[in-house]
Amino acid sequence: MSDLHIAVERTAEAASTLLEGLDDLLRERGWTLATAESLTGGTIATVLTAGPGAGDWFRGSVVAYSAEVKFDLLGVPRGPVVTEECATIMARSTARLLGADLCVAVTGVGGPEPDEGEEPGTVWLAVTTPDGVWTEKLVVEGDPAQVLTRTSAHALALVRQVAGRGDGG
Repeated sequence: MSDLHIAVERTAEAASTLLEGLDDLLRERGWTLATAESLTGGTIATVLTAGPGAGDWFRGSVVAYSAEVKFDLLGVPRGPVVTEECATIMARSTARLLGADLCVAVTGVGGPEPDEGEEPGTVWLAVTTPDGVWTEKLVVEGDPAQVLTRTSAHALALVRQVAGRGDGG
């Protein structure tokens, strides 16, 4: 089995506990969910679609792996894409394009080499909701498959955390 297949399986295993209760949280809030993914390449969306009730609240995903897709489709300004601004615009644009209330976006350097002056494992996440935007910089250690797995699991935990906030912030 390839490193990528193992990474996806590990993400799915870790996600089962993170997805627990997400269906209820989204239904309580009346929210739908989308993802905007770069270095995770659709892994977060794949895991979410296996969650209970996903057909009722998951709107879809934009996998904007190429910087050009971020610029042309999502409206990210030309320049570095491993930034808080890029993650925020990816989340907002994807939420608008897919008609989602909550959107998580991930952009970063999977490795094994540095990119844009950032070390492998440097990741920006953004979650947008009707109540605001939350961003977080994450530094993940490991090879590219481990960075993908750990970033995806962290993004799912962040979605659950934001969806569960009673005050939206």
